[in-house]
Amino acid sequence: MNGVLKRYLSDDGSVVCSVLDGTAMIAEMERIHQPSAVMTAAMGRLSMAASLIGYGLKSMDDSVTVRIDGGGPGGAVVAVADYHGNVKCCADHYIVELPLNAAGKLDVAGAVGTNGTLYVIKDMGLKEPYVGQTALVTGEIAEDITEYFAVSEQIPTACGLGVLVDTDLTVKAAGGYLIQLLPFAEEKSIAQLEQNLAGIQSITALLSQGLGAEEIAMLLMQGLNANLLDESTPTYQCDCSRERTARMLASLDHAALREMADEMPEIEVCCHFCSNKYVFTPDEIRAMCHSEIDEDC
Repeated sequence: MNGVLKRYLSDDGSVVCSVLDGTAMIAEMERIHQPSAVMTAAMGRLSMAASLIGYGLKSMDDSVTVRIDGGGPGGAVVAVADYHGNVKCCADHYIVELPLNAAGKLDVAGAVGTNGTLYVIKDMGLKEPYVGQTALVTGEIAEDITEYFAVSEQIPTACGLGVLVDTDLTVKAAGGYLIQLLPFAEEKSIAQLEQNLAGIQSITALLSQGLGAEEIAMLLMQGLNANLLDESTPTYQCDCSRERTARMLASLDHAALREMADEMPEIEVCCHFCSNKYVFTPDEIRAMCHSEIDEDC
């Protein structure tokens, strides 16, 4: 269930291009959450955006959370990715049914809404995480990611994201790219990149034709003499565990924990990102009120 993520650098070092074939990743996300078609597209796009941003982090312990809260019927959609591009995603509401948009495509903007905010939260091991936010531009996600980088990080960026949902609601193709210009980029490189972007098909169309991440990157970077920098095989991956869930419970108000232990035969906690369920007995809950959970668990 791994994706393929490749990052390229132009010969003059002024353009960085990351391309993700995320078909397997988003198929796993769809299998876990069983969302409606439009929510598969919305969650898939946001997941791949987070994966591409996460792959640009500096340290193996860094992570990024990308959240869209646009006031749509899908509610808030959240994706979390790590340094390798591994990602997990959840939404307030997984089943949203909408007619196709004016272009005859799944109405992602209608599902997530357009009256709200995109948040990018980077946890880089500092005392406080970096939090950037911009108002939504279209709700189609790729354009909103482009706007975020332009406004919050002052990095000229082009982002493309796509999820092709089959008639049986499974994921037929999913992919994305993130292209960024460094401050010393020359006008000829910018012009070449703009020409490439103007002429390229959607990433799902390219994937459906059998092109891989490398071939798509070569189309995007045509005329820029791109060189492979590095690559990863990210997956849809949740890092929850029974121990982490126990630590979370232990951090809650102890009076509320005791009340749960007295009133419920067992306490079940379900992970929003992967739907794994962790069951605790009343005695285990009571013990949390009397001792600290081992921080190394």
